[in-house]
Amino acid sequence: MTVRFVRPVSHSAHAGHKLAVSSLLLALIAGLAHRFGPLTEPDLLALLFLSAAIAAASVLLSVVGLLRFWQVGAEGGMAAAKGLLYAAIPLCTVGFGLVSYFTLPPLYDVSTDIADPPAFVAEPHAGQQWLPRPSTMTSADRRAQLAAYPALTGRRYEGALDRVYQGVQKAAASARIAITRREGMSLVAPDISAKAAPRDEQAPVPDVAPIPVPRPEPLLTPASGSPGDVLLQGETRTLILGLKFDVVIRLREDAETTSVDMRVQSRYGPHDLGMGAAIAEDFLTRLDAELLGLAGG
Repeated sequence: MTVRFVRPVSHSAHAGHKLAVSSLLLALIAGLAHRFGPLTEPDLLALLFLSAAIAAASVLLSVVGLLRFWQVGAEGGMAAAKGLLYAAIPLCTVGFGLVSYFTLPPLYDVSTDIADPPAFVAEPHAGQQWLPRPSTMTSADRRAQLAAYPALTGRRYEGALDRVYQGVQKAAASARIAITRREGMSLVAPDISAKAAPRDEQAPVPDVAPIPVPRPEPLLTPASGSPGDVLLQGETRTLILGLKFDVVIRLREDAETTSVDMRVQSRYGPHDLGMGAAIAEDFLTRLDAELLGLAGG
């Protein structure tokens, strides 16, 4: 009599593979809908958590399938391996966020000047949905930022305000920061009255010289900061998930130097997962490269 060996089938392995594919597709669709569509960040996070929960269930089933494959040679070993691979993507994404959430201070607003943070030209507002956060940053929060990111400091350049402003514009463009509002632009606008007119268009010399009068103060001064500040407010998004951050850059001229400070605020949630400091450091590094040779003390 011929004995035929019937290979068992691991239903757990195949079920784990299907769940892993579902979790990966859910994470990808949610990410694309947020990056290029109308999905808000709180909804994205909710869908990512759901995707990670499905992926965790698929991992358990896939592990059972691998054990069955090892013990009795059950069919489904390849499906279980693929399930573990697919589930790793949403699990690692959420896991990285959770590690940052619990290891970094709960900050949603960082600034290079913790004593006098740059003011927003127009305070950004967004519906937080299920991600409530404090309305203001306290002095304790600023001290926590200093402890977590001690290298996050402003810059001072030995150059005129208009020269530094040009470098800030180039650095912002290369850092993918879209400037939407400006204040104090009269301080960097070219003084067209100082330009010499063509020789044939020059006005005749009057018989009586005019009496000098004090130069009036500029009428257009920053409404959100000190009169001598230039404020550039904009927004940026992270490269992959497209998480939104509001940014304000402050230029302040002092004698022969110009200081540049930056403030980065996450659009949603009470925690920026360290991304705000990374955005500020990236911009300042690009600014240093643009203004190489002007860096001061």
